[in-house]
Amino acid sequence: MALMTPEQFEDSLKALKPRVFMNGKKVESILENRNTRTVVEANKASYEWALDPRYKDIMSCYSPLIDDVVNRYTHVSTNTDDLVKKAEAGTFTAEMLGTCIYRCVGYDAFHSLASTCWEMDRDLGTEYHPRFLEYLKMIQRKDLSVAGALTEPRGKRSQRTLDWPDPFLSLKVVDKNADGIVVRGAKINISGAFASHELVVLPQSAHGPGEEDYAIAFAIPTDAEGITYVCQYSPYSAERDNADELDELGNPRFGQRETSMVIFDNVFVPWDRVFHCGETKYSVKFVTRFAKTHRMTCGGTCKVGFMNQIIGACKLIQEYKGLDKVTHINDQLTEMVVLRETGRACGLAAANKGQEEPPGSGVYLPDELMGNVAKLNICNSFWRAMALAGDIGGGLIVTMPSLKELKNPETKDYVTEFFSFGSDEPTENILKVHKLLQHWTAGQHGVATWHGAGPVAAQKIMLQRVVDFEHDKSIVKQTLNLKEKEKKKN
Repeated sequence: MALMTPEQFEDSLKALKPRVFMNGKKVESILENRNTRTVVEANKASYEWALDPRYKDIMSCYSPLIDDVVNRYTHVSTNTDDLVKKAEAGTFTAEMLGTCIYRCVGYDAFHSLASTCWEMDRDLGTEYHPRFLEYLKMIQRKDLSVAGALTEPRGKRSQRTLDWPDPFLSLKVVDKNADGIVVRGAKINISGAFASHELVVLPQSAHGPGEEDYAIAFAIPTDAEGITYVCQYSPYSAERDNADELDELGNPRFGQRETSMVIFDNVFVPWDRVFHCGETKYSVKFVTRFAKTHRMTCGGTCKVGFMNQIIGACKLIQEYKGLDKVTHINDQLTEMVVLRETGRACGLAAANKGQEEPPGSGVYLPDELMGNVAKLNICNSFWRAMALAGDIGGGLIVTMPSLKELKNPETKDYVTEFFSFGSDEPTENILKVHKLLQHWTAGQHGVATWHGAGPVAAQKIMLQRVVDFEHDKSIVKQTLNLKEKEKKKN
């Protein structure tokens, strides 16, 4: 099998030397830094699960490209069953990690690349598709983790790209030669790239005539010369840096979602890794095909897994406090279950209604209508679930003392007595569950859910483009036997 072990994955990262900065300092080792280590652990878990007999049907699949079993996160869907398994994997990884699986954006980008490269070759006579397939075969055989990069800093939205004072606010080709291209610019809000082997880059947006140098897609090793990662740093990062023991944290092993800005300072990309270069008409197809795939992921799969964790924590707190029969809490839990299952239903509908796009490509993408509905629905649902969790958990979620107090001889007995709620549950367990809800309700995943895969406005715009009201109008006309309008006489 073309599957790497968790130990092999970690060893493979030791051979990489990405240039990473966090909190104003250089990160000398992503394996040893406490915050970057969470990304290593999240990706590492995906290698564990693919080899685990309990989870291998979710996390691995057969690839006809190399005639072998591969990690699902290196696969391109070729039928609706693949899309359903993709959705199930998204929920599974989210509920197991309690944060992002950093291979998902690269996974979704593969679908956009396979589809659009095939179409460009058909229409333009280019040779991108076989080039991409050779790249994907290499990824599958080596079982590499691949991050995806789309979002760019960008200039004023009221101006065209060509009118920006700084032309590098969108990633741009600055040189071409017989060996490849050189790019300069940046991608922002990129999840977990520094702990992956490869980075796949897609266009940020549609491009028009004169913007050929911005119409680019390619793949590059994450430690290629000229690439620098400037990481986020939040109060949760500082807390992890200063924790005596990681068990004190809301998600000890996998942490909060970790992102970075990826800077490309005259980075050379050889031609065999370039999948789009100057064909402006097709930039928008890379974007929209990625979006419909990723919105199914963000809307109907991973947030469902997150809500499983939130609901589980709320149910435990209800039991700890002896509130099992309190009507309004049971109603709140029921509402959270409805929100979760509505998200799951939208995601599975997007998968089951998926189609080959474009016809003949062999690539299956989720249904665009349901994919956007899934993401738009989950934006509001997840905020609501967090609000309900905050109400059930109570003020202790944000006022709780540090778990260090349980080891402080001067406060241990007080904390143990007054935060046990008369339960025989260890106080440490009670505080840890509240800390987990702090991770969710006061952490970074709310805003990340709203903006990941595009903010609400983006989904609404896409829905307004794809919804066809003709059927709805026709059934009303049929029901009422409405008369046809008379044609005006000249």
